[in-house]
Amino acid sequence: MSYAPLGSELIVTNGNLSTGERSSFSKPISKRARRLSSSPITPEPKQRSFRADFPIIVHCHLCWDWVWQRPQQFLSRLSARHKILFVETIGPDPQLASPVARFWTAPNFPNITILRLQFPSWRWADGPFVDRERRRLVKEFISGPGADQFENPVQWFYDPMAVPAFLGQMDEVGVVYDCMDELSKFRCAPPQIRMREKKLLAAADVVFTGGRKLWEAKKLQNENCHFYGCGVDVSHFGKARQADTAIPADIAPLKKPVLGYFGVVDERMDYELLVKLAEANPDWSIAMVGPQIKVDTVPQRPNLHWLGQKNYLELPAYCKAFDVCMMPFALNEATEYINPTKALEYMATGKPIVSSAVADVVTNFGAVVNIARSHEQFIALCREAIAKADAARTEAGLKQAAENSWDSIVAQLEKHITDALAPKEKTEVVA
Repeated sequence: MSYAPLGSELIVTNGNLSTGERSSFSKPISKRARRLSSSPITPEPKQRSFRADFPIIVHCHLCWDWVWQRPQQFLSRLSARHKILFVETIGPDPQLASPVARFWTAPNFPNITILRLQFPSWRWADGPFVDRERRRLVKEFISGPGADQFENPVQWFYDPMAVPAFLGQMDEVGVVYDCMDELSKFRCAPPQIRMREKKLLAAADVVFTGGRKLWEAKKLQNENCHFYGCGVDVSHFGKARQADTAIPADIAPLKKPVLGYFGVVDERMDYELLVKLAEANPDWSIAMVGPQIKVDTVPQRPNLHWLGQKNYLELPAYCKAFDVCMMPFALNEATEYINPTKALEYMATGKPIVSSAVADVVTNFGAVVNIARSHEQFIALCREAIAKADAARTEAGLKQAAENSWDSIVAQLEKHITDALAPKEKTEVVA
């Protein structure tokens, strides 16, 4: 859940989606959104229109085809009932002369359109230009290839940096902020993100948070704020317990026992702990599965294995190879508010889990997860888990996973949105 734009692979294009003259896009916006917008707009009188199958425009700091996590879990399920435009902005390209946009349909999800924006490096530091061009490119798509699909949308924000470009600018019927992390605490976070998030929290019709501690902080700025943490696809991660699931070739030869982790490898990792784990017993294999970002170097030991990013579909097979599932997080600013999705996913595998004392892990999962408050205790708990799995914790974990499906969470999220927006069709008229 690192701050992005991510996915900076080069996009080679011979043209620009935005050829020709710019459209005026003078659609009206709501009174409240107009107050919050930085652009002075005088709209025509118009009744606010709400539909139960409202389209959704998503502004996300993570790419759709990167690590499969909270945004994809929520939106893939919402797409069964809503058209979704997922707007992502990737890292700048030094070989671009002007901004470009490309779009495609998300594989296996016909109601999700990915719209990827990219900017030339020489304009990337010009914030007002980037904001204007992001808005222009999205509006051109909506009036062109995406015509008649995304009128009167709900705007769904993961990225507060998108606020000046889009808040109050898309004739939206409502605003959702799904706050999955305290992004301002992450390394390389833009300095403007705090003020933009403050504006977003003031504008949002409903706010969701990914952690209890996040909820305690954000509910002070938006009264319609709800904590919905991790969900899990139990049937998917339950494959780790099936005899016919094949262990992948790159982890199968590792010496047993295997202490494993999957997820993003960034400033949230406790690298000193990983070294101590590797040195505690040369017969242990430490397997780290996931992409490395914002990390110049990672420690190297003969039994410390960096296996790189894997597809979400492969993760249960890697978990099958784990003897202990780890969450070796550092206790720092970047982990202060996290509520790791992998906790419930680990539980669904039926494997013992050891974690550092991240606040939301202690609060939400302390009855199942073995919590370590020091490096030495983390190593000791791993030793205990290897020697003898705790059957009671395993059963409690399987039960907790079964009670927290993504489907159940998404149904509750959707009801909150409908409850927040539906009355406005009768009570709010744009003047």
